[in-house]
Amino acid sequence: MLETTKKTLPDWMRNRLNDAQRFLVLCVLAGFLCGLAAVAFHFSIHHLFEWLWEQAEERDPLWFAATLLAAPTLAGLLVGLTVRYVAPEAAGSGIPQTKAAYYNKGGKISGKSGIFRFILGSLYVGLGNSLGREGPTVHVCAAISSRIGRWAFNDPARVQSMLPVGMAAGIAAAFNAPLSALTFVFEELLDNFSMKALGGMVIAVVVAAAVSRTLIGEDPVLTARIAEDYKTSAWMLVALPLGLAAGVIGHLFVWSTLNLRKWFQTRQVLPSWISPAAGGLSCGLLGLAAFYFTGHLGNAQNSVFSIGYQSLEAAFENRLSVGIIATLLIAKFLAVVINYASGGSGGLFSPTLFLGGMLGGLIGVGLVDLQQISALIPAFPSDPKVIGGCVLLGMGAMFAAVVRCPFTSLIIIFEMTGNYSLILPLMAGNMLAWQIAKHLQPVSMYSSLLLQDGISLRSLPAYRGAQDYRKLPVQSIMTHEVFSLQASHKPADVLKQITAENKKFHAYPVVDENNLLVGIITKHEIAENILRDSLQEIVEGREIVSVSIDTSIRDAANQMIVRNFQQVPVVSQAEKNKLLGWLTLNDIARQQNAAEG
Repeated sequence: MLETTKKTLPDWMRNRLNDAQRFLVLCVLAGFLCGLAAVAFHFSIHHLFEWLWEQAEERDPLWFAATLLAAPTLAGLLVGLTVRYVAPEAAGSGIPQTKAAYYNKGGKISGKSGIFRFILGSLYVGLGNSLGREGPTVHVCAAISSRIGRWAFNDPARVQSMLPVGMAAGIAAAFNAPLSALTFVFEELLDNFSMKALGGMVIAVVVAAAVSRTLIGEDPVLTARIAEDYKTSAWMLVALPLGLAAGVIGHLFVWSTLNLRKWFQTRQVLPSWISPAAGGLSCGLLGLAAFYFTGHLGNAQNSVFSIGYQSLEAAFENRLSVGIIATLLIAKFLAVVINYASGGSGGLFSPTLFLGGMLGGLIGVGLVDLQQISALIPAFPSDPKVIGGCVLLGMGAMFAAVVRCPFTSLIIIFEMTGNYSLILPLMAGNMLAWQIAKHLQPVSMYSSLLLQDGISLRSLPAYRGAQDYRKLPVQSIMTHEVFSLQASHKPADVLKQITAENKKFHAYPVVDENNLLVGIITKHEIAENILRDSLQEIVEGREIVSVSIDTSIRDAANQMIVRNFQQVPVVSQAEKNKLLGWLTLNDIARQQNAAEG
Protein backbone atom coordinates (compact mmCIF):
# COMPACT_ATOMS: atom_id res chain seq x y z
CA MET A 1 0.00 0.00 0.00
CA LEU A 2 2.88 2.36 0.83
CA GLU A 3 4.52 1.71 -2.54
CA THR A 4 1.30 2.48 -4.37
CA THR A 5 0.98 5.78 -2.54
CA LYS A 6 4.56 6.79 -3.32
CA LYS A 7 4.11 6.07 -7.00
CA THR A 8 0.79 7.93 -7.16
CA LEU A 9 1.41 11.17 -5.26
CA PRO A 10 3.36 13.98 -6.94
CA ASP A 11 6.93 14.38 -5.66
CA TRP A 12 6.37 17.90 -4.37
CA MET A 13 3.38 16.78 -2.28
CA ARG A 14 5.13 13.74 -0.88
CA ASN A 15 8.48 15.41 -0.08
CA ARG A 16 7.66 19.00 0.81
CA LEU A 17 4.35 18.71 2.67
CA ASN A 18 3.67 17.03 5.99
CA ASP A 19 0.50 15.09 6.66
CA ALA A 20 -1.54 18.06 7.90
CA GLN A 21 -0.49 20.29 5.00
CA ARG A 22 -1.23 17.56 2.50
CA PHE A 23 -4.69 17.15 4.04
CA LEU A 24 -5.49 20.85 3.56
CA VAL A 25 -4.26 20.81 -0.05
CA LEU A 26 -6.43 17.79 -0.75
CA CYS A 27 -9.41 19.55 0.85
CA VAL A 28 -8.97 22.29 -1.76
CA LEU A 29 -8.89 19.65 -4.50
CA ALA A 30 -11.94 17.89 -3.05
CA GLY A 31 -13.85 21.17 -2.83
CA PHE A 32 -13.05 22.01 -6.45
CA LEU A 33 -14.00 18.58 -7.83
CA CYS A 34 -17.12 18.34 -5.64
CA GLY A 35 -18.20 21.82 -6.77
CA LEU A 36 -17.87 20.79 -10.40
CA ALA A 37 -19.73 17.51 -9.79
CA ALA A 38 -22.57 19.27 -7.94
CA VAL A 39 -22.96 21.88 -10.70
CA ALA A 40 -22.89 19.17 -13.38
CA PHE A 41 -25.55 17.21 -11.49
CA HIS A 42 -27.68 20.34 -11.19
CA PHE A 43 -27.42 21.13 -14.90
CA SER A 44 -28.05 17.53 -15.98
CA ILE A 45 -31.33 17.34 -14.05
CA HIS A 46 -32.45 20.87 -14.94
CA HIS A 47 -31.79 20.65 -18.67
CA LEU A 48 -33.08 17.09 -19.01
CA PHE A 49 -36.39 18.02 -17.40
CA GLU A 50 -36.68 21.24 -19.40
CA TRP A 51 -36.12 19.22 -22.57
CA LEU A 52 -38.72 16.65 -21.48
CA TRP A 53 -41.34 19.32 -20.75
CA GLU A 54 -40.73 21.03 -24.09
CA GLN A 55 -41.10 17.72 -25.91
CA ALA A 56 -44.35 17.00 -24.06
CA GLU A 57 -45.81 20.45 -24.85
CA GLU A 58 -44.95 20.40 -28.54
CA ARG A 59 -47.84 18.17 -29.62
CA ASP A 60 -51.45 17.37 -28.74
CA PRO A 61 -52.72 16.73 -25.17
CA LEU A 62 -52.65 12.96 -25.65
CA TRP A 63 -48.92 13.10 -26.49
CA PHE A 64 -48.39 15.41 -23.50
CA ALA A 65 -50.00 12.94 -21.10
CA ALA A 66 -48.29 9.91 -22.65
CA THR A 67 -44.87 11.57 -22.42
CA LEU A 68 -45.26 12.54 -18.78
CA LEU A 69 -46.42 9.04 -17.91
CA ALA A 70 -43.79 7.17 -19.91
CA ALA A 71 -40.72 9.24 -18.94
CA PRO A 72 -40.79 8.74 -15.14
CA THR A 73 -41.81 5.10 -15.63
CA LEU A 74 -38.88 4.46 -17.97
CA ALA A 75 -36.51 6.20 -15.55
CA GLY A 76 -37.80 3.97 -12.74
CA LEU A 77 -37.24 0.86 -14.85
CA LEU A 78 -33.65 1.89 -15.61
CA VAL A 79 -33.02 2.56 -11.91
CA GLY A 80 -34.59 -0.74 -10.89
CA LEU A 81 -32.52 -2.82 -13.31
CA THR A 82 -29.27 -1.02 -12.47
CA VAL A 83 -29.81 -1.23 -8.71
CA ARG A 84 -30.79 -4.89 -8.93
CA TYR A 85 -27.94 -6.09 -11.11
CA VAL A 86 -25.13 -3.51 -11.10
CA ALA A 87 -25.11 -0.89 -8.33
CA PRO A 88 -27.36 -1.73 -5.33
CA GLU A 89 -26.01 1.24 -3.36
CA ALA A 90 -27.45 3.74 -5.90
CA ALA A 91 -31.05 3.53 -4.59
CA GLY A 92 -32.51 6.04 -2.18
CA SER A 93 -31.07 9.44 -1.31
CA GLY A 94 -27.44 8.51 -0.70
CA ILE A 95 -27.18 10.02 2.78
CA PRO A 96 -27.85 6.73 4.66
CA GLN A 97 -25.25 5.04 2.44
CA THR A 98 -22.79 7.82 3.21
CA LYS A 99 -23.34 7.41 6.96
CA ALA A 100 -22.90 3.65 6.74
CA ALA A 101 -19.68 4.10 4.76
CA TYR A 102 -18.28 6.57 7.29
CA TYR A 103 -18.91 4.46 10.39
CA ASN A 104 -18.87 0.90 9.13
CA LYS A 105 -16.43 1.03 6.20
CA GLY A 106 -13.83 3.52 7.37
CA GLY A 107 -15.12 6.26 5.07
CA LYS A 108 -14.60 4.21 1.91
CA ILE A 109 -17.08 4.72 -0.94
CA SER A 110 -16.26 3.24 -4.32
CA GLY A 111 -15.93 5.46 -7.36
CA LYS A 112 -18.35 3.12 -9.16
CA SER A 113 -21.14 3.91 -6.70
CA GLY A 114 -20.57 7.64 -7.16
CA ILE A 115 -20.70 7.35 -10.96
CA PHE A 116 -23.90 5.30 -10.95
CA ARG A 117 -25.46 7.61 -8.36
CA PHE A 118 -24.80 10.56 -10.68
CA ILE A 119 -26.22 8.82 -13.75
CA LEU A 120 -29.28 7.30 -12.08
CA GLY A 121 -30.10 10.44 -10.10
CA SER A 122 -29.90 12.55 -13.24
CA LEU A 123 -32.19 10.19 -15.15
CA TYR A 124 -34.67 9.53 -12.35
CA VAL A 125 -35.24 13.14 -11.28
CA GLY A 126 -34.54 14.67 -14.70
CA LEU A 127 -37.23 12.51 -16.31
CA GLY A 128 -39.84 13.81 -13.90
CA ASN A 129 -39.82 11.74 -10.71
CA SER A 130 -40.59 13.73 -7.60
CA LEU A 131 -37.36 13.58 -5.62
CA GLY A 132 -34.47 15.98 -5.02
CA ARG A 133 -30.81 16.32 -6.01
CA GLU A 134 -29.16 17.29 -2.70
CA GLY A 135 -28.94 13.81 -1.15
CA PRO A 136 -27.46 12.22 -4.29
CA THR A 137 -25.05 15.16 -4.54
CA VAL A 138 -23.82 14.35 -1.04
CA HIS A 139 -23.21 10.72 -2.03
CA VAL A 140 -21.43 11.63 -5.28
CA CYS A 141 -19.20 14.18 -3.55
CA ALA A 142 -18.49 11.84 -0.64
CA ALA A 143 -17.37 9.23 -3.19
CA ILE A 144 -15.03 11.77 -4.82
CA SER A 145 -13.54 12.84 -1.50
CA SER A 146 -13.21 9.24 -0.33
CA ARG A 147 -11.33 8.33 -3.50
CA ILE A 148 -8.95 11.26 -2.98
CA GLY A 149 -8.36 10.12 0.62
CA ARG A 150 -7.53 6.57 -0.43
CA TRP A 151 -5.21 7.89 -3.13
CA ALA A 152 -3.29 10.16 -0.78
CA PHE A 153 -3.20 8.55 2.66
CA ASN A 154 -2.21 5.29 4.30
CA ASP A 155 -3.67 6.28 7.67
CA PRO A 156 -7.27 4.92 7.92
CA ALA A 157 -8.24 7.87 10.12
CA ARG A 158 -7.19 10.32 7.41
CA VAL A 159 -9.11 8.37 4.78
CA GLN A 160 -12.21 8.46 6.97
CA SER A 161 -11.80 12.18 7.68
CA MET A 162 -12.02 13.00 3.96
CA LEU A 163 -15.63 11.79 3.73
CA PRO A 164 -17.26 14.62 5.76
CA VAL A 165 -15.16 17.05 3.71
CA GLY A 166 -16.85 15.84 0.53
CA MET A 167 -20.25 15.73 2.21
CA ALA A 168 -20.01 19.38 3.28
CA ALA A 169 -18.71 20.47 -0.12
CA GLY A 170 -21.61 18.71 -1.84
CA ILE A 171 -24.27 20.41 0.27
CA ALA A 172 -22.57 23.81 -0.09
CA ALA A 173 -22.51 23.54 -3.88
CA ALA A 174 -25.98 22.00 -4.21
CA PHE A 175 -27.77 24.64 -2.12
CA ASN A 176 -25.20 27.42 -2.52
CA ALA A 177 -25.51 27.66 1.26
CA PRO A 178 -22.07 27.11 2.86
CA LEU A 179 -22.94 27.68 6.53
CA SER A 180 -25.80 25.19 6.56
CA ALA A 181 -23.51 22.67 4.81
CA LEU A 182 -21.22 22.72 7.85
CA THR A 183 -23.99 22.44 10.42
CA PHE A 184 -25.65 19.61 8.50
CA VAL A 185 -22.49 17.49 8.58
CA PHE A 186 -22.08 18.06 12.30
CA GLU A 187 -25.74 17.34 13.08
CA GLU A 188 -26.36 14.41 10.74
CA LEU A 189 -23.00 12.69 10.34
CA LEU A 190 -20.59 13.60 13.14
CA ASP A 191 -23.23 14.17 15.83
CA ASN A 192 -20.97 16.61 17.67
CA PHE A 193 -18.99 19.78 17.04
CA SER A 194 -15.28 19.33 16.52
CA MET A 195 -12.77 22.07 15.76
CA LYS A 196 -10.45 19.33 14.50
CA ALA A 197 -12.96 18.42 11.78
CA LEU A 198 -13.93 22.00 11.00
CA GLY A 199 -10.77 23.28 9.27
CA GLY A 200 -10.74 20.95 6.27
CA MET A 201 -14.51 21.16 5.86
CA VAL A 202 -14.45 24.97 5.77
CA ILE A 203 -11.78 24.96 3.06
CA ALA A 204 -13.74 22.50 0.91
CA VAL A 205 -17.02 24.35 1.47
CA VAL A 206 -15.50 27.70 0.45
CA VAL A 207 -13.98 26.25 -2.73
CA ALA A 208 -17.13 24.27 -3.67
CA ALA A 209 -19.42 27.25 -3.06
CA ALA A 210 -17.10 29.49 -5.10
CA VAL A 211 -17.24 27.03 -8.01
CA SER A 212 -21.03 26.85 -7.74
CA ARG A 213 -21.47 30.63 -7.63
CA THR A 214 -19.11 31.11 -10.57
CA LEU A 215 -21.00 28.67 -12.78
CA ILE A 216 -24.61 29.04 -11.55
CA GLY A 217 -24.75 32.50 -9.98
CA GLU A 218 -24.52 34.22 -6.63
CA ASP A 219 -28.06 33.51 -5.44
CA PRO A 220 -29.02 30.29 -3.63
CA VAL A 221 -30.60 27.59 -5.79
CA LEU A 222 -33.98 28.46 -4.28
CA THR A 223 -34.49 32.21 -4.53
CA ALA A 224 -36.58 33.62 -1.70
CA ARG A 225 -35.19 37.08 -1.14
CA ILE A 226 -37.16 39.36 1.20
CA ALA A 227 -37.33 42.89 -0.06
CA GLU A 228 -37.90 44.41 3.37
CA ASP A 229 -37.69 43.34 6.98
CA TYR A 230 -40.60 41.81 8.87
CA LYS A 231 -41.30 43.71 12.05
CA THR A 232 -41.92 41.70 15.19
CA SER A 233 -45.70 41.41 15.38
CA ALA A 234 -48.47 39.28 16.83
CA TRP A 235 -49.00 37.55 13.49
CA MET A 236 -45.66 35.81 13.97
CA LEU A 237 -47.33 33.64 16.60
CA VAL A 238 -48.53 31.69 13.56
CA ALA A 239 -45.15 29.93 13.90
CA LEU A 240 -46.61 27.90 16.78
CA PRO A 241 -49.56 26.27 15.00
CA LEU A 242 -47.37 26.02 11.91
CA GLY A 243 -44.68 24.20 13.91
CA LEU A 244 -47.33 21.90 15.35
CA ALA A 245 -48.75 21.12 11.90
CA ALA A 246 -45.28 20.60 10.42
CA GLY A 247 -44.32 18.25 13.26
CA VAL A 248 -47.42 16.10 12.73
CA ILE A 249 -47.32 16.14 8.91
CA GLY A 250 -43.54 15.60 8.93
CA HIS A 251 -44.02 12.55 11.13
CA LEU A 252 -46.77 11.30 8.82
CA PHE A 253 -44.42 11.74 5.87
CA VAL A 254 -41.62 9.77 7.55
CA TRP A 255 -44.00 7.08 8.82
CA SER A 256 -45.63 6.68 5.40
CA THR A 257 -42.30 6.47 3.60
CA LEU A 258 -40.80 3.92 5.99
CA ASN A 259 -43.88 1.70 6.06
CA LEU A 260 -44.50 1.77 2.32
CA ARG A 261 -40.81 1.07 1.71
CA LYS A 262 -41.02 -1.90 4.04
CA TRP A 263 -44.12 -3.11 2.20
CA PHE A 264 -42.28 -3.00 -1.12
CA GLN A 265 -39.36 -4.90 0.43
CA THR A 266 -41.35 -7.64 2.20
CA ARG A 267 -44.53 -8.24 0.20
CA GLN A 268 -42.76 -8.68 -3.14
CA VAL A 269 -45.94 -8.14 -5.13
CA LEU A 270 -43.63 -7.00 -7.93
CA PRO A 271 -40.03 -7.99 -8.64
CA SER A 272 -37.68 -5.53 -6.95
CA TRP A 273 -36.42 -4.17 -10.29
CA ILE A 274 -39.96 -3.27 -11.40
CA SER A 275 -40.95 -1.43 -8.20
CA PRO A 276 -39.20 1.88 -9.13
CA ALA A 277 -41.02 1.80 -12.49
CA ALA A 278 -44.35 1.43 -10.65
CA GLY A 279 -43.33 4.39 -8.50
CA GLY A 280 -42.51 6.40 -11.63
CA LEU A 281 -45.88 5.59 -13.19
CA SER A 282 -47.62 6.65 -9.96
CA CYS A 283 -45.71 9.93 -10.00
CA GLY A 284 -46.79 10.54 -13.59
CA LEU A 285 -50.44 9.91 -12.73
CA LEU A 286 -50.31 12.19 -9.68
CA GLY A 287 -48.48 14.94 -11.56
CA LEU A 288 -50.94 14.90 -14.45
CA ALA A 289 -53.92 14.78 -12.08
CA ALA A 290 -52.63 17.84 -10.24
CA PHE A 291 -51.92 19.63 -13.52
CA TYR A 292 -55.39 19.04 -14.96
CA PHE A 293 -57.21 19.54 -11.66
CA THR A 294 -55.73 22.96 -11.00
CA GLY A 295 -55.68 24.09 -14.63
CA HIS A 296 -52.60 26.01 -13.55
CA LEU A 297 -50.68 27.43 -16.51
CA GLY A 298 -48.08 29.54 -14.72
CA ASN A 299 -44.50 28.78 -13.80
CA ALA A 300 -45.52 26.16 -11.28
CA GLN A 301 -47.39 23.94 -13.73
CA ASN A 302 -44.85 21.11 -13.54
CA SER A 303 -43.91 21.16 -9.89
CA VAL A 304 -45.29 17.79 -8.80
CA PHE A 305 -42.79 16.46 -11.33
CA SER A 306 -39.05 16.63 -10.65
CA ILE A 307 -37.77 19.08 -8.01
CA GLY A 308 -40.55 21.66 -8.01
CA TYR A 309 -38.82 24.85 -6.88
CA GLN A 310 -40.93 26.87 -9.36
CA SER A 311 -44.04 26.35 -7.24
CA LEU A 312 -42.16 27.20 -4.07
CA GLU A 313 -41.03 30.53 -5.49
CA ALA A 314 -44.54 31.20 -6.80
CA ALA A 315 -46.02 30.51 -3.35
CA PHE A 316 -43.48 32.82 -1.77
CA GLU A 317 -44.55 35.59 -4.15
CA ASN A 318 -48.28 34.95 -3.43
CA ARG A 319 -49.04 33.81 -6.99
CA LEU A 320 -50.90 30.63 -6.02
CA SER A 321 -54.48 30.22 -4.86
CA VAL A 322 -55.54 28.09 -1.91
CA GLY A 323 -56.83 25.35 -4.21
CA ILE A 324 -53.57 25.11 -6.13
CA ILE A 325 -51.46 25.10 -2.96
CA ALA A 326 -53.57 22.35 -1.36
CA THR A 327 -53.52 20.24 -4.53
CA LEU A 328 -49.76 20.55 -4.92
CA LEU A 329 -49.22 19.74 -1.24
CA ILE A 330 -51.25 16.52 -1.37
CA ALA A 331 -50.03 15.37 -4.80
CA LYS A 332 -46.37 16.09 -4.02
CA PHE A 333 -46.64 14.33 -0.64
CA LEU A 334 -47.99 11.17 -2.25
CA ALA A 335 -45.59 11.27 -5.20
CA VAL A 336 -42.50 11.68 -3.02
CA VAL A 337 -43.53 8.91 -0.63
CA ILE A 338 -44.21 6.48 -3.48
CA ASN A 339 -41.10 7.43 -5.46
CA TYR A 340 -38.77 6.99 -2.49
CA ALA A 341 -40.43 3.93 -0.98
CA SER A 342 -40.49 2.07 -4.30
CA GLY A 343 -36.70 2.32 -4.59
CA GLY A 344 -36.14 5.45 -6.68
CA SER A 345 -32.82 7.29 -6.79
CA GLY A 346 -33.18 10.78 -5.39
CA GLY A 347 -33.12 12.85 -2.22
CA LEU A 348 -35.58 14.24 0.29
CA PHE A 349 -34.22 17.75 0.95
CA SER A 350 -36.04 19.48 -1.89
CA PRO A 351 -39.35 17.63 -1.37
CA THR A 352 -39.23 18.42 2.35
CA LEU A 353 -38.75 22.14 1.68
CA PHE A 354 -41.50 22.00 -0.94
CA LEU A 355 -44.03 20.40 1.41
CA GLY A 356 -43.15 22.82 4.20
CA GLY A 357 -43.48 25.80 1.87
CA MET A 358 -46.90 24.66 0.64
CA LEU A 359 -48.06 24.08 4.21
CA GLY A 360 -46.85 27.54 5.21
CA GLY A 361 -48.46 29.09 2.15
CA LEU A 362 -51.76 27.46 2.97
CA ILE A 363 -51.70 28.82 6.53
CA GLY A 364 -50.45 32.23 5.35
CA VAL A 365 -53.27 32.65 2.82
CA GLY A 366 -55.76 31.59 5.47
CA LEU A 367 -54.28 34.11 7.91
CA VAL A 368 -54.62 37.01 5.47
CA ASP A 369 -58.12 35.98 4.42
CA LEU A 370 -59.16 35.69 8.07
CA GLN A 371 -58.05 39.24 8.79
CA GLN A 372 -59.89 40.56 5.77
CA ILE A 373 -63.23 39.06 6.81
CA SER A 374 -62.94 39.77 10.53
CA ALA A 375 -62.51 43.13 12.20
CA LEU A 376 -61.85 41.37 15.51
CA ILE A 377 -58.21 40.56 14.71
CA PRO A 378 -56.56 43.93 14.00
CA ALA A 379 -53.14 42.61 15.03
CA PHE A 380 -53.04 40.29 12.01
CA PRO A 381 -51.99 42.16 8.87
CA SER A 382 -53.69 41.89 5.52
CA ASP A 383 -50.42 42.57 3.68
CA PRO A 384 -49.84 39.62 1.30
CA LYS A 385 -46.12 39.64 2.12
CA VAL A 386 -47.11 37.78 5.30
CA ILE A 387 -47.78 34.77 3.05
CA GLY A 388 -44.14 34.73 1.97
CA GLY A 389 -43.05 34.79 5.59
CA CYS A 390 -45.31 31.84 6.38
CA VAL A 391 -43.88 29.91 3.41
CA LEU A 392 -40.39 30.35 4.83
CA LEU A 393 -41.49 29.39 8.34
CA GLY A 394 -43.13 26.26 6.97
CA MET A 395 -40.01 25.28 5.03
CA GLY A 396 -37.85 25.50 8.12
CA ALA A 397 -40.31 23.68 10.39
CA MET A 398 -40.83 20.80 7.94
CA PHE A 399 -37.08 20.43 7.40
CA ALA A 400 -36.57 20.22 11.17
CA ALA A 401 -39.36 17.62 11.50
CA VAL A 402 -38.25 15.33 8.66
CA VAL A 403 -34.47 15.69 8.42
CA ARG A 404 -34.07 16.27 12.20
CA CYS A 405 -31.32 18.87 11.90
CA PRO A 406 -32.86 21.89 13.69
CA PHE A 407 -29.84 24.20 13.51
CA THR A 408 -29.37 23.49 9.81
CA SER A 409 -33.05 24.25 9.27
CA LEU A 410 -32.56 27.68 10.86
CA ILE A 411 -29.42 28.60 8.97
CA ILE A 412 -30.51 27.35 5.56
CA ILE A 413 -33.60 29.62 5.60
CA PHE A 414 -31.43 32.53 6.71
CA GLU A 415 -28.98 31.89 3.85
CA MET A 416 -31.77 31.59 1.29
CA THR A 417 -33.44 34.84 2.35
CA GLY A 418 -30.47 36.94 3.39
CA ASN A 419 -32.71 38.30 6.12
CA TYR A 420 -32.62 38.01 9.89
CA SER A 421 -36.02 39.43 10.78
CA LEU A 422 -37.86 36.06 10.87
CA ILE A 423 -35.34 34.39 13.16
CA LEU A 424 -37.50 34.42 16.32
CA PRO A 425 -40.64 32.76 14.88
CA LEU A 426 -38.41 30.49 12.81
CA MET A 427 -36.65 29.27 15.97
CA ALA A 428 -39.96 28.74 17.76
CA GLY A 429 -41.61 26.84 14.91
CA ASN A 430 -38.56 24.73 14.11
CA MET A 431 -37.95 23.66 17.68
CA LEU A 432 -41.63 22.81 18.19
CA ALA A 433 -41.78 20.76 14.98
CA TRP A 434 -38.52 19.00 15.83
CA GLN A 435 -39.65 18.08 19.35
CA ILE A 436 -43.03 16.78 18.16
CA ALA A 437 -41.48 14.66 15.41
CA LYS A 438 -38.80 13.38 17.77
CA HIS A 439 -41.43 12.38 20.33
CA LEU A 440 -43.56 10.56 17.76
CA GLN A 441 -40.59 8.83 16.06
CA PRO A 442 -37.50 8.72 18.34
CA VAL A 443 -35.16 7.36 15.65
CA SER A 444 -34.51 9.80 12.79
CA MET A 445 -35.45 8.98 9.22
CA TYR A 446 -31.96 8.30 7.88
CA SER A 447 -31.14 6.08 10.85
CA SER A 448 -34.49 4.30 10.47
CA LEU A 449 -33.69 3.59 6.82
CA LEU A 450 -30.41 1.98 7.88
CA LEU A 451 -32.20 -0.10 10.51
CA GLN A 452 -34.78 -1.16 7.95
CA ASP A 453 -31.97 -2.47 5.76
CA GLY A 454 -30.51 -4.45 8.65
CA ILE A 455 -27.53 -2.13 9.20
CA SER A 456 -26.83 -1.85 12.92
CA LEU A 457 -26.46 1.59 14.45
CA ARG A 458 -24.23 0.34 17.25
CA SER A 459 -21.19 2.12 15.81
CA LEU A 460 -22.86 5.47 15.24
CA PRO A 461 -21.80 8.23 17.66
CA ALA A 462 -25.33 9.14 18.73
CA TYR A 463 -25.60 5.76 20.47
CA ARG A 464 -22.21 5.52 22.15
CA GLY A 465 -22.12 5.21 25.90
CA ALA A 466 -23.92 3.11 28.50
CA GLN A 467 -26.76 5.59 28.80
CA ASP A 468 -27.38 5.84 25.07
CA TYR A 469 -27.29 2.27 23.81
CA ARG A 470 -30.02 1.15 26.21
CA LYS A 471 -32.45 3.57 24.56
CA LEU A 472 -31.97 2.02 21.12
CA PRO A 473 -34.85 -0.04 19.74
CA VAL A 474 -34.16 -3.76 19.70
CA GLN A 475 -34.48 -3.56 15.93
CA SER A 476 -30.92 -2.18 15.83
CA ILE A 477 -29.28 -5.29 17.31
CA MET A 478 -31.69 -8.16 16.64
CA THR A 479 -31.14 -10.94 14.11
CA HIS A 480 -33.19 -10.03 11.06
CA GLU A 481 -32.93 -13.34 9.19
CA VAL A 482 -34.53 -15.83 11.60
CA PHE A 483 -34.29 -19.61 11.30
CA SER A 484 -37.81 -20.77 12.19
CA LEU A 485 -39.45 -24.19 12.38
CA GLN A 486 -42.78 -25.22 10.89
CA ALA A 487 -45.40 -26.22 13.47
CA SER A 488 -46.69 -29.06 11.28
CA HIS A 489 -43.32 -30.81 11.03
CA LYS A 490 -42.41 -33.86 13.12
CA PRO A 491 -39.74 -33.42 15.82
CA ALA A 492 -37.62 -36.18 14.26
CA ASP A 493 -37.64 -34.43 10.88
CA VAL A 494 -36.87 -31.11 12.51
CA LEU A 495 -33.76 -32.53 14.23
CA LYS A 496 -32.51 -33.82 10.88
CA GLN A 497 -33.14 -30.38 9.32
CA ILE A 498 -31.25 -28.62 12.13
CA THR A 499 -28.26 -30.93 11.69
CA ALA A 500 -28.28 -30.77 7.89
CA GLU A 501 -28.40 -26.96 7.82
CA ASN A 502 -26.04 -26.59 10.82
CA LYS A 503 -28.53 -24.44 12.74
CA LYS A 504 -27.78 -25.65 16.26
CA PHE A 505 -29.23 -23.03 18.58
CA HIS A 506 -30.62 -23.11 22.09
CA ALA A 507 -34.19 -22.31 20.98
CA TYR A 508 -36.24 -21.70 17.85
CA PRO A 509 -39.43 -19.85 16.92
CA VAL A 510 -42.25 -22.10 15.66
CA VAL A 511 -44.50 -20.71 12.90
CA ASP A 512 -47.62 -21.94 11.11
CA GLU A 513 -48.27 -22.21 7.38
CA ASN A 514 -48.92 -18.43 7.23
CA ASN A 515 -45.53 -17.76 8.86
CA LEU A 516 -47.23 -16.52 12.04
CA LEU A 517 -45.60 -17.22 15.38
CA VAL A 518 -47.28 -19.99 17.40
CA GLY A 519 -44.62 -20.72 20.02
CA ILE A 520 -41.01 -21.12 21.10
CA ILE A 521 -39.27 -24.46 21.52
CA THR A 522 -35.80 -25.44 22.72
CA LYS A 523 -33.62 -28.02 21.04
CA HIS A 524 -33.73 -30.08 24.24
CA GLU A 525 -37.55 -30.13 24.11
CA ILE A 526 -37.52 -31.32 20.50
CA ALA A 527 -35.24 -34.22 21.41
CA GLU A 528 -37.38 -35.14 24.45
CA ASN A 529 -40.58 -35.25 22.35
CA ILE A 530 -39.15 -36.90 19.27
CA LEU A 531 -42.07 -39.37 19.00
CA ARG A 532 -44.73 -36.64 18.81
CA ASP A 533 -46.60 -36.09 15.54
CA SER A 534 -45.79 -32.36 15.25
CA LEU A 535 -44.18 -29.40 16.98
CA GLN A 536 -47.68 -27.92 17.29
CA GLU A 537 -48.53 -30.53 19.94
CA ILE A 538 -45.53 -29.47 22.02
CA VAL A 539 -45.98 -25.68 21.97
CA GLU A 540 -49.78 -25.53 21.94
CA GLY A 541 -51.25 -23.59 24.83
CA ARG A 542 -47.98 -22.01 25.95
CA GLU A 543 -47.69 -18.31 26.68
CA ILE A 544 -45.55 -16.49 24.10
CA VAL A 545 -43.33 -13.80 25.55
CA SER A 546 -42.18 -11.39 22.85
CA VAL A 547 -41.06 -7.79 22.31
CA SER A 548 -41.92 -5.37 19.51
CA ILE A 549 -39.30 -3.83 17.22
CA ASP A 550 -39.70 -0.45 18.98
CA THR A 551 -39.08 -1.84 22.48
CA SER A 552 -35.91 -0.35 23.94
CA ILE A 553 -32.94 -2.62 24.65
CA ARG A 554 -33.24 -1.76 28.34
CA ASP A 555 -36.89 -2.79 28.58
CA ALA A 556 -36.30 -5.98 26.58
CA ALA A 557 -33.37 -6.94 28.81
CA ASN A 558 -35.47 -6.38 31.94
CA GLN A 559 -38.26 -8.63 30.61
CA MET A 560 -35.83 -11.39 29.72
CA ILE A 561 -34.05 -11.29 33.07
CA VAL A 562 -37.26 -11.27 35.11
CA ARG A 563 -38.61 -14.31 33.21
CA ASN A 564 -35.21 -16.02 33.01
CA PHE A 565 -35.33 -16.18 29.19
CA GLN A 566 -32.18 -16.24 27.08
CA GLN A 567 -34.00 -15.22 23.90
CA VAL A 568 -37.30 -13.72 22.75
CA PRO A 569 -38.96 -13.28 19.36
CA VAL A 570 -39.31 -9.74 18.00
CA VAL A 571 -42.77 -9.13 16.55
CA SER A 572 -44.74 -6.41 14.83
CA GLN A 573 -46.45 -3.96 17.15
CA ALA A 574 -49.60 -4.14 15.03
CA GLU A 575 -49.61 -7.94 14.61
CA LYS A 576 -48.34 -9.69 17.72
CA ASN A 577 -47.88 -13.01 15.91
CA LYS A 578 -45.93 -11.61 12.95
CA LEU A 579 -42.30 -12.65 13.45
CA LEU A 580 -39.79 -9.95 12.46
CA GLY A 581 -36.61 -10.92 14.29
CA TRP A 582 -34.88 -12.73 17.14
CA LEU A 583 -33.19 -11.21 20.18
CA THR A 584 -30.82 -12.95 22.61
CA LEU A 585 -29.01 -11.89 25.76
CA ASN A 586 -25.78 -12.36 23.79
CA ASP A 587 -26.92 -9.65 21.36
CA ILE A 588 -27.46 -7.28 24.27
CA ALA A 589 -24.10 -8.18 25.87
CA ARG A 590 -22.25 -7.56 22.58
CA GLN A 591 -23.93 -4.17 22.25
CA GLN A 592 -22.97 -3.27 25.81
CA ASN A 593 -19.34 -4.25 25.21
CA ALA A 594 -19.25 -2.26 21.95
CA ALA A 595 -20.66 0.82 23.70
CA GLU A 596 -18.28 0.60 26.64
CA GLY A 597 -15.34 -0.02 24.30
